[in-house]
Amino acid sequence: QVQLVETGGGLVQAGGSLRLSCAASGLTFSAYAMGWFRQAPGKEREFVAVVNGRGGDTYYAESVKGRFTISRDNAKKTTYLQMNSLNSEDTAVYYCAADVGGTRTVLAGRAKYWGQGTQVTVSS
Repeated sequence: QVQLVETGGGLVQAGGSLRLSCAASGLTFSAYAMGWFRQAPGKEREFVAVVNGRGGDTYYAESVKGRFTISRDNAKKTTYLQMNSLNSEDTAVYYCAADVGGTRTVLAGRAKYWGQGTQVTVSS
């Protein structure tokens, strides 16, 4: 049974930082592209970042480029999202996603596995 568990969300002031973690189990982690999505109240879920299985290729949404960094530790079966210079528009529930089909599949929102999400709230 595949599980993705996100942690690290919380309340932070504008300009601050948070690091989200996504711990995976029940899958051959290094074979899966891992991504982060977010959904703000009243808005559709949107892509944030994705990393391939080896960690060498990453892609970001324009809105987070230069502020967010996705990484992974295959030995720990964990993916991270370092978020810096946070602003109120980053407030959302953040979801982890995984798919063996690669970064394009995850980026398109078609990942097979999803976590339950962690809330990030940025106060201005």
